[in-house]
Amino acid sequence: MRRAGLGDGAPTGNYVPSGYSVYEEENDKLTDSLKAKVNALRTLSIDIGTEVKFQNTMLGQMDTDFDSTGGLLGATMGRLKRLSRGSQTKLFCYLMLFVLFVVFVLYWIIR
Repeated sequence: MRRAGLGDGAPTGNYVPSGYSVYEEENDKLTDSLKAKVNALRTLSIDIGTEVKFQNTMLGQMDTDFDSTGGLLGATMGRLKRLSRGSQTKLFCYLMLFVLFVVFVLYWIIR
């Protein structure tokens, strides 16, 4: 039972071919692709947030360490000033020469 004017691949019955289903399939594929990209971005943003929190914690610890080191250095400098004001100026000069010698030797070894 062949219809006149229709080829072998022509639809039969009440089926009307439309581009709607093709567009719907393409939209579904694009929607799935967009969902995957949104999920990847979500995961990436969560990882970035975690890393930022970790880095902020490390910066806080470094700030505390620098403050304590600054306090220690300030106390040492205070002691050196007290030493230089006293009658032991000669000892202070020897100490400074020794420190300069050690720094020079370390520089020479590293270089």
